[in-house]
Amino acid sequence: MNDIETLRVELKKLSAKATAAKMDLHDLSEELPKDWERIPEVAAKAHTVFAELTAKRAELKKLEA
Repeated sequence: MNDIETLRVELKKLSAKATAAKMDLHDLSEELPKDWERIPEVAAKAHTVFAELTAKRAELKKLEA
């Protein structure tokens, strides 16, 4: 498997993690004010995974150029 294919596989996995993190944040927001203390934790998780996803997309774009 070459670098581009490997990155595409990683992107697919990260995209699934990002979707799950987004849904966790959405679910938490719908249940507010219950569990409001978890906002920083859930938001940080979503922020981290979306930052990773953005970096991997940029890396793939660079390799494809």
